[in-house]
Amino acid sequence: MHRIVAPATLALGLTAGPWAAPALAQSEVQTIWSCRDKDGRVSVTNLKEDTAGKDCRIVQQTRVNVVPVQKSAAKPAAGFPKENQAARAAAKTRQRDILEKELAAEQELLAKAKKELAAQEAVRSGDERNYARVLERLQKYKDNVEVHEKNVEALKRELANLNR
Repeated sequence: MHRIVAPATLALGLTAGPWAAPALAQSEVQTIWSCRDKDGRVSVTNLKEDTAGKDCRIVQQTRVNVVPVQKSAAKPAAGFPKENQAARAAAKTRQRDILEKELAAEQELLAKAKKELAAQEAVRSGDERNYARVLERLQKYKDNVEVHEKNVEALKRELANLNR
């Protein structure tokens, strides 16, 4: 239903160079009609030739500016990519070192969390006659252990992926 019109001046703008593009920007009026044919059927169109012989009224009329696209003059730099094999290996080594340090720190936190959980499991205060209260008190320690276990697993996966 919609046509794209490419005037000759617009085509010239693409070959004339970037300095000529603003001068060749064209303004075009786009009109939408609502038409009723002799049988009473209603149709909506933006094509003037579809309005012939029908009772039509303008529904919307807007001005559209058409500007040709300018091609980018950016070219890849000489010697692209800038990273060589030695730099890539050094970056991989640094990444491995960082992951190993994080893994060691996370394993220490996991050991500490497990100790805290074991210490809390051994303690039972007098107001916790109901075992549900004990479980409720211990839940935050269990959650802490679970978080550190998942972090250790994720770091081990990262290291395994890095070694591939």
